[in-house]
Amino acid sequence: MTNTENIRNMCMLSHSNAGKTSLVEAMLKKAGMVDRVGRVEDGNTVSDFDPEEIKRQISLNTSIIPVEWNGVKINLLDTPGTPDFIGEQLEGASVCGSALIVVSGKSGVSAGTEKAWNIAKTKAKIVFVNKLEDPKADYAKVVEELNNAFGRCIAPFTFPIKEGDKLTGFVDVIKMRAKMFSPDGDTHKYEEVPENYKEIADRSRDLLLEAVAEVSDELMEKYFAGEEFTEDEIKAALKIGIKDGTVVPVICGSVIAKIGITHLLNTIADYMPAPNEFMYIEGENKKTGDIEEIICDSAKSTVLHVFKTVVDNYVGKLSYFKVLSGTIKPDTLLVNPAVGKEEKLGKIYEICGKKQTEVKELKAGDIGATAKLSVTETGDTLCDPAFPVAIGAISFPKPVLSLAIEPKAKGDEEKISASLTKLASEDKTFTLTRNHETHESVISGVGEQHINVICSKLEGKFGVSVNLKEPKTPYREAIKSKVRAEGKHKKQSGGHGQYGHVVIEFEPVYDAAELVFEEKVVGGAVPKNFFPAVEKGLRDAMKEGVLAGYPMVNLKATLMDGSYHAVDSSEMAFKTAASIAYKEGLPKANPVILEPVGTAKVLVPNNYTGDVVGDLNKRRGRILGMNPVDNINTEVEAIVPASEMKKYATDLRALTNGRGSFSYEITNYEEAPQVIAEQVIRDAKQ
Repeated sequence: MTNTENIRNMCMLSHSNAGKTSLVEAMLKKAGMVDRVGRVEDGNTVSDFDPEEIKRQISLNTSIIPVEWNGVKINLLDTPGTPDFIGEQLEGASVCGSALIVVSGKSGVSAGTEKAWNIAKTKAKIVFVNKLEDPKADYAKVVEELNNAFGRCIAPFTFPIKEGDKLTGFVDVIKMRAKMFSPDGDTHKYEEVPENYKEIADRSRDLLLEAVAEVSDELMEKYFAGEEFTEDEIKAALKIGIKDGTVVPVICGSVIAKIGITHLLNTIADYMPAPNEFMYIEGENKKTGDIEEIICDSAKSTVLHVFKTVVDNYVGKLSYFKVLSGTIKPDTLLVNPAVGKEEKLGKIYEICGKKQTEVKELKAGDIGATAKLSVTETGDTLCDPAFPVAIGAISFPKPVLSLAIEPKAKGDEEKISASLTKLASEDKTFTLTRNHETHESVISGVGEQHINVICSKLEGKFGVSVNLKEPKTPYREAIKSKVRAEGKHKKQSGGHGQYGHVVIEFEPVYDAAELVFEEKVVGGAVPKNFFPAVEKGLRDAMKEGVLAGYPMVNLKATLMDGSYHAVDSSEMAFKTAASIAYKEGLPKANPVILEPVGTAKVLVPNNYTGDVVGDLNKRRGRILGMNPVDNINTEVEAIVPASEMKKYATDLRALTNGRGSFSYEITNYEEAPQVIAEQVIRDAKQ
């Protein structure tokens, strides 16, 4: 098995359609690990093997692809580029010290690139600019955009060479030589840098040398003295700069033209840090409560981090893990400190796409999988019982889009719930809840595509078809005036009859979620033992309001008077009498519809704040403030009705070109405008 110092864990991130999956295929081919390059369009790539991925021709899941190159094992974690599947991106990033950010030479830096950069903020990074074979691709423009977006750390290691519109090679800035390729891309040779590329090569070289000089005082002195750096000095300095994030190499290339792939593999193997070159990870010792250092060393106590779960109808549950410390072997007994239970690992596997290869051991820093863990979920830590440490769980974003879900076939409700529970163990970014007020099951996710894919998986994996619709808004009802009402229940049908009689004063009271009940009965008109029955009758009645059947809130009821019968009065009779008084009196107490409102916090780049504020105003929002987060972003805070936020996730994405994000939480209820209330009442009657 590969030693820790020869492992590189690379999370591949990008905007959608930048070519990550195709790049993986090219790297596998270059490393001699596949005979032919798969195509996304043909559904035969190593990374995208899920039926949904093949059907949609996009990555939906993080796949693990180990590539052997020059004695180094590069674990590539190919993540989806679509923002709806950010959970998969975060899972992949959680076990990688380095990130490979792929950018299209045609579309340049997009919202997806910015989000990829934010996910990889604390990691060593390489940028690969792909699709430069396209006549519309502009590498210089992309580099400028990268500089503007991410600052001085951007360091072009190569520049493309074109003959007309055709990509024929690139300038290697470190060697200051031109690497030229044959028309089929299979062979190459080094040449002198073409005359018309010397100026840009020199400029790039100067930027590179400045970055090298920043690494140490000794190199800085040499730089200012005008002394030349040796190639070894440059490489050693760049490795330090890349690890601490002050240098981000940019490599040009084309998967289609087979250019830049070898250079990318060499750069990863030569410059990207091994897992044991990073700082230790901290974990909490569940026995002592102390914070412990988890050092990436194969000789230390075993600690695994489970970062991803896959549910397979045939294999069962497959848990993907990274060996944070120690060496893992089959049939090892570990403990899950989060739940305080032991897990015995069975076989351990190296994963390559959908292929599982059984292995005898995996060393610190490596990535593998095991099947049928009983108590361990995504984000859990497994460790040696003598070293019961747990690292922090992966922080997933909360769902922002909700839709009501119902089975197409009657009787499938339980099957839906059981199937979604299995899918939820794979995907921590969606939830299923039952709204007992609206009697709807509601599925919530990151976006429309996310929810649609979950429903497709329900059908494909579990044979359950569902319909989706907008969820009902949980309105409330209240009164605005005081009213006195009488309720009398009298029934005689042989034997004991039923008799209950109450006079109740109803009035609004604020900040009372349910009912404030008092009694001011004098002279024993209603015996005390029937007071609880009156209150119970009112609470039951309040489950349905008098306008549209929504629950009644903010209500005070005072029992003022009534009468009873020594034989025929009962708790049931007084419950019924109270309900009658409620139904008689409240329609005369100026009842109103209350709508749920909440606080929206919308994070957007500064140039979108005007559009976002205007849009929130159209949604009947009240702007509370605009708070600068940094030099680039502002958080807009507003109070907005819940009914106006149902599709906000989709609309915000369109409004900000995918650059905006938000959170929303219902905080209270307010009286709905008349036009809204009238519509709610009409809908209820229908």
